[in-house]
Formats: sequence, C-alpha cells, structure tokens
Amino acid sequence: MPLRRVAPLAPTKRRASLGVAPRARCLTLTALVAFAVALTACSRSSDGGSTKDVPRAAATLIRGNGPDPDSLDPQKARSVESQTILRDLCEGLTSLDKTAAVAPGVAREWSVSADGKTYTFKLRPDARWSNGDRVVAADFVAGLRRLVDPATASSYAQVIDIVANAGQIVAGKKSPETLGVTAPDDSTVVIELGTPAAYLPSLLSHPSTCPVHRPTLAARGASFARPGVMVSNGPFVLKEWVQNSHILATRNRHYWNDSATRLDAVRYLLIADENAELTRYRAGEMHVTVVVPRGQFDWIKANLADQLHVSPQLNTYFYGFNLKRAPFKDNPQLRRALSLVIDREKLAQLVLRVGELPAYGWVPPGVSNYTSQSLDYRDKPLADRVAEARRLYAEAGYSSARPLRFELRYNAGEVHSKLAVAIASTWKEALGVEARLTAVEFKSLLQDIDRGDVEVFRSSWVGDYNDAYTFAQYLKSDFGINLPHYRNPAYDLLLTRAAGEVDPARRRALLEEAERLMLRDHPLIPLYFYVNKHLVKPEVEGWYDNVMNVVYSKDLGLRQRAP
Repeated sequence: MPLRRVAPLAPTKRRASLGVAPRARCLTLTALVAFAVALTACSRSSDGGSTKDVPRAAATLIRGNGPDPDSLDPQKARSVESQTILRDLCEGLTSLDKTAAVAPGVAREWSVSADGKTYTFKLRPDARWSNGDRVVAADFVAGLRRLVDPATASSYAQVIDIVANAGQIVAGKKSPETLGVTAPDDSTVVIELGTPAAYLPSLLSHPSTCPVHRPTLAARGASFARPGVMVSNGPFVLKEWVQNSHILATRNRHYWNDSATRLDAVRYLLIADENAELTRYRAGEMHVTVVVPRGQFDWIKANLADQLHVSPQLNTYFYGFNLKRAPFKDNPQLRRALSLVIDREKLAQLVLRVGELPAYGWVPPGVSNYTSQSLDYRDKPLADRVAEARRLYAEAGYSSARPLRFELRYNAGEVHSKLAVAIASTWKEALGVEARLTAVEFKSLLQDIDRGDVEVFRSSWVGDYNDAYTFAQYLKSDFGINLPHYRNPAYDLLLTRAAGEVDPARRRALLEEAERLMLRDHPLIPLYFYVNKHLVKPEVEGWYDNVMNVVYSKDLGLRQRAP
C-alpha cells in the first residue's frame, strides 16, 4: 500500500505521559533540601522586585496543580490534575508543540497509507527509560493493549476506538492481542485503523496512549507507578507523593533530549483552594499557579499584571444529569426547562469575571476546522425563555404545590460553590425548584458519579486533542467517561459516519449535526467555556500559552531573583 509522509524528521523534544496512584511518604532530608533550594529561587516579595541572572547549582520549578490527582497510572488517570503531571513523566509516540499542534515525540517521524487506515511510526534510536533501558515498539504495543483491556477498566479505553478491533476488545468480545497495533521491529510501530482518522497523531500525544515499562509492570502489577518504583520515559521521574501536600518529580538523565532540559526537579503543590494557592504564590512558595481566584482578579490585574496569563482554552464547564434515574431519565423537556432559565451572561459578568465565555453549546470556539453549534434559544430574550420553561415545567407535572426536588452535587471550591448558589437561586425564583446543594471532595464526586449516586452534578470536559471529535465522543453511548450516560442511536450513528469520513467538509458537517442533535436532547447544561488563567513568576523562562493548556515543564527554566 503506498505511503505518504506526514511528519518531517525533526529533532524537536516533546513527550506525553505515564503513572499510577502511589502511597503518601514522609519528606526525606534530600527532598527538604531541594525544597529549600527551590524556595530560594522564588521571590520573597511576589508583588514586584528587580531580577537578575545569577549562577545556580540546582533548579526546582514549583507548580500549583489543584487537588490530588485521581491516579498517576497513564492508562487509568482521568483528571486534568493527573494529565499535567503525566505529561512531564512520560512521552508518547507524538507530543504537542507550543501552539498545541502535533509534534514528534518518541516517534521521530511517521507516514500514513493512501486510504488513511495504516500509520507507521519510526522511533528514535536514543529513546530510553529512566533506568537506561531502550524504549522499543513493543512497549507502545503493551501500553495500547493495556488501555483497551477490560481488566484495566480504563475510562479512556474508547479514546482509541478507531484502532482496529478496539471496540470489540473493550466489549470483551476479542482479546487485547487482536488490537490493530504491531511492532515489526524494535524501531517501528504500525497502527491499523478501522476507519480513517486524520487526528490520530494528535490523539497519540494523550497520556493514556503512553508506553509501559513491561518488566516493572510484570513485577509490580498495580503498584508499578508508585514513587521510587515507576520507570518512565519522559524528562522527569516520579520520586514522591504526599497526599494533599505535593508530588516531586526529578530529572530523568536518560531522557533522549535531556541536554535541553534546564530543570533538576518539578514540585507540584496539591492545593484545592484557589485563595490558598494565591497566598502561597504571593509568599514566594511557588512559581506558577494552576488558576487565579475570581474574587481577587481585579486586585491581581492591578498589582500583578505582568505575571498574569489569560488565554482561551478547549474546556467546557457543565451540569450533567443522571439519565439513568428519575426525574431526568426520559424527560428532555424538563431538562430543557432548567437550562432555559439560566442567565449565562450574568454568570460570566458577576460570578466568573475572568473572561470566561457563556456556553450555549458543547464544543468550545477555537477548535480546528469546526464551527461550534448553539442551543436554539441562544438569542431568545430571557423573559421568553422563562415563560417557555414554566410551561415545560408544568407539563412535566410540577408546580408551586408540587415542586421539583433534587440534589446538585459538586466538588468543593470557590467558583463551584458560587455558581451552584446562583443557579439554584435562579431555579427557585423562576420555577420554584428546590435544589439541595452538596459539596464534596473531587475524588468523592467522581466515585459518586461512577456509582450513579447523583441526580445533577458538576463537571467539565477538556479536549484531549484539537479536534471536535474529542468533545463529540464524550457523549457517545459506549464511551467510558460519558458521565450523564447519554444514549441516542442517531447520535452514535452520526459519530460513526464522521469517524469514517475522509472528506474534511463532510466530516465537519456530520459532527456539527451531531452536536445540534445532542443539544436538543439536553443530556447536560453547558454553562461556560474556560480560559486559561495562571500567575507566572518573572524568573520562569520559556512560559507559553495555548488552547490545550499544555505547558511541558521540560520547556521551562528558572533564573534566580535577587533578594
């Protein structure tokens, strides 16, 4: 079958990710010394001060990373907090450049057959695991087979459903060994697709598709990714995880492009509260925040404008319905009524206040080769929307004498609480709905959703690659992270047709039709589209922003600030 070259041979340094949830450990003397060195690199006065380059023996970047990751197993991790760390620990066949476009990773080049169904990846000969072992094609085959193996129970198994036999393997109808991924030799990975998928190279930058170090997995099983055990192939190695405190990753001297790495370590501070994170940042205890608190955004703009980074992000914040339980199962009109009365513009202006865009659709603006679709009432006056909502509410059998009652569950956090209070108040005022608000820890929320022990819940979806299919697939009936449990055969068929469509215009039309269909069904309530919001110290060198909010620590450096 004739091949056409897709990616040039380029010695760029990129990677993906890999890991699992380790046990908490006490700080060692070495870690304390490293932490002290890192704090020296931070500003003692974060609100200003002159800087100058000075020699330094070591450089530890301290990044805020939100709450504890749910896991650091590359095939099991599902949270954004996990993915950020995994992108530093591991490298996939491909990576992302600073604009979030696909770039070489462990694969230095790749090609695709004329029918778009066979991809051939050539690995770098100098790619190494952190113990010095060579990274070979069989390591990628093992990682991808593990991803779809039902025994792994990966929420991301369906992310590679375009690979031959993947769907049947996930369903338990075929063995993982039948997956359309082979290693003809140590330097070559061949991936056979069931249908063409031009986004495959971009998808393969996702941490869930990372290779596994087979000897460690065989010897340690589920604990293969714990600190001090994990063997990784990225620029950094997992050394320490203290729950609710920090994760420490140190430099991997065996990484193929280690000569370009400027940091000796990265410490990720696990701080769920936005205001607490800002306090630590201002005290000089971290270099980069994961977010900025809305309540202090005006002060930040006035006092730390030179350190503030705000940019668009492929991320949608939403409230999901549990479509397996009453009262929302088989009741799209009731779901529509709750969505109709929400004033998203007011939420953005008065509650969010940091540039987020009101969301009347599912796919965020800015996705490559796609026009985001909208709910049909986007431009309808709010008064008319409320009138329609009241009619639908009454038709569903509810009234002031018999109000709709349900629980809205969300993970604890300032913005989540403020939004929940504002939206519950709107539902009460416009319809008489009595929504009980329950805030829980993030891990507990995920567990509650997985068990089906929710009625309405808060969540968000971040694009795994820059293509509309990553949002469309989320609501496919057999996708492992379809949290609302949305099922519509017509929607699934449109996605299947889009996945097999070679013509970009026809594929785009099918995905846009699918979004419109889903929005009519209201399996969720889109509320806003995120923007990236970070504070970055002046001594951090090489910081960049992109729609995927992916900034690899290996691209960054530090210069010491004068006291």
